[in-house]
Amino acid sequence: MCRHLAWIGVSRRVSDLVLDPPHSLLHQSYAPADMRGGGTVNADGFGAGWYGGGAPVRYRSARPIWSDAGFASVAEGASCTALLAAVRSATTGMPVTETAAAPFAAGRWLFSHNGVVRGWPESVADIAARLPVRDLLTLDAPTDAALLWALVRHRLRAGEEPGAVLAETVVEVAAAAPGSRLNLLLTDGTAIWATAWDHALSVRVSDTEVTVASEPTDTDEAWRPVPEAHLVTAAPGASTLTPLHP
Repeated sequence: MCRHLAWIGVSRRVSDLVLDPPHSLLHQSYAPADMRGGGTVNADGFGAGWYGGGAPVRYRSARPIWSDAGFASVAEGASCTALLAAVRSATTGMPVTETAAAPFAAGRWLFSHNGVVRGWPESVADIAARLPVRDLLTLDAPTDAALLWALVRHRLRAGEEPGAVLAETVVEVAAAAPGSRLNLLLTDGTAIWATAWDHALSVRVSDTEVTVASEPTDTDEAWRPVPEAHLVTAAPGASTLTPLHP
């Protein structure tokens, strides 16, 4: 499994969000609290995308986050008003490459998947076949996360509502590939949409900021768990939960 988070709020340094909290993504990369049988560390790459005006800036690497001094330097100097970041634990048999690391991006959108699609790739071949051939030929990597992003991106391009896109994608893939873990995370820099499907997810909301994360990054009592099989839609000052129904 991977670990990921998305945040929106008043301008902060990228390092304040990804590297510095006591249980930051950096800490979760080597000491995660809840991997649910999906490995012991998240050392197969990482990435971060952040908004400071215009399209998001993105940094991805196939290295463990703790070994990338370049990112630490960039994160210390970069400020943002929204961010999506992830550390990766690759599913056995899937490549460890920079392009396989989240966040995946298109225009203003950033996306991440924490989990696994069971029976890959046969289980979702029929779903993938509905995508335009060009989308299949230009996947970031031959991985379940990259395909999930292609499915989501295709519907976002058609103007569909982001929460409905995530919810319906999760339900469809879960039906085709039972036992899959499908925590999807999406942001456009103004709101966050995320699913909890057979894995942990938490949200923290205040009047000025919001964070959605696989694991709380500190001991703040404001963190709330997202119930299993729910979609959370969040922005500073508010969050809503919607059950995911087959």
